[in-house]
Amino acid sequence: MKILVDGDSCPVKETIVEIAAQRKIAVVFVVSTSGYFDRGWKVETVLVDSLPQAADIAIINRAEAGDIVVTQDYGLASIVLGKKGMAITPRGRIFRDRTIESLLERRYLHHEARKAGVRVKGPKKRSSEDERRFRENFIRLLDECSRCSAKF
Repeated sequence: MKILVDGDSCPVKETIVEIAAQRKIAVVFVVSTSGYFDRGWKVETVLVDSLPQAADIAIINRAEAGDIVVTQDYGLASIVLGKKGMAITPRGRIFRDRTIESLLERRYLHHEARKAGVRVKGPKKRSSEDERRFRENFIRLLDECSRCSAKF
């Protein structure tokens, strides 16, 4: 098992590194050249072009059954689930097979509304509750994946 992070706009990098280090799980941050950071963490960093979807493609190419991906992108999460991986948002929402279709449909409807000139609200400002939820659900997901990884 490894943790792949869509790293350009991920607000929970420190939390991921801290928990992964405690459990001795490899972390791979995938970031565009414009979003590169080096904080001295003992993690792998994959640099990709700043082109749209470059980070997603790099993550898809590296994800395997039993891996966890941290992303806000419903489309990427859907592909990860199809590869028998798990995915979670930085706000702590765990993507599941039973809910991903409705999320993708809502994303499509919002996209169509924006194309038609309708203003669609963006996400709420990040809160300490989001951080707490991410930490708890990330640990829960790691526990789930460690039990599941024996099957792969």
